[in-house]
Amino acid sequence: MKSMTPFLMFEGRAEEAMEYYMEIFEDAEIRYVKKYDADSPEMQGKIMQGVIRIHDQLVMMMDSNVPHEFSFTPSMSFFIECNSLPEIEACYRKLKKKGAILMPLDEYGFSDSFAWVQDQFGVSWQLNFSR
Repeated sequence: MKSMTPFLMFEGRAEEAMEYYMEIFEDAEIRYVKKYDADSPEMQGKIMQGVIRIHDQLVMMMDSNVPHEFSFTPSMSFFIECNSLPEIEACYRKLKKKGAILMPLDEYGFSDSFAWVQDQFGVSWQLNFSR
């Protein structure tokens, strides 16, 4: 196996999501974007393939050119190990805005500081900070 990369499929909001994650995570960077061209007029300007790097993890994204009956689910989430309490608090505050709290930021038996949120796109994030 050469690599394994998470791949997120959106319905017209991939570019918005990429920009959003750039605001959430300080060390994020858009690595690659290829957009649909005039050959696909209904999708022109949407993301055919995009890659964002969040810390050391690449995440691929696209806008689907067909509608689907499914969306994101909390059964698959990104698990983020934060470096500090201020970092987890900032990520939590930003991700829950326009999203949903699955587990509020708190101390749990398994963690000094943990939260589970679903962002405004439906993508789930588990945030953790251990002293």
